[in-house]
Amino acid sequence: QVQLVESGGGLVQAGGSLRLSCAASGRTGSTFAMGWFRQAPGKEREFVASINLSGGYTYYADSVKGRFSISRDNAKNTVYLRMNSLKPEDTAVYYCAASEKYYSSTNWRLRRDYDYWGQGTQVTVSS
Repeated sequence: QVQLVESGGGLVQAGGSLRLSCAASGRTGSTFAMGWFRQAPGKEREFVASINLSGGYTYYADSVKGRFSISRDNAKNTVYLRMNSLKPEDTAVYYCAASEKYYSSTNWRLRRDYDYWGQGTQVTVSS
């Protein structure tokens, strides 16, 4: 099993920045790609960003491309999501996820690509 714990959420004004962290523990050697998803009230959980094992490949939802940046520190078993130029529509609970798939034809953009999930951290962007 792998445990994921997110941190770094909070309240920020539009145009501001936040950095989310996701610390993994347990059988982290079984996981490869990591991803971030978000879920706003009344909406489906949606893909935000993903990163492969080495960190050399990153993928983003169109809605966050150019504003968000995903990275990872494998020595610390931690993945990050840097969020800049935040908008009110970015308000959501953000979830970290870990995949045991070495390869994904969807670049780990789907929920079914992931095997482990964190409990989520709230991000609220005020206008």
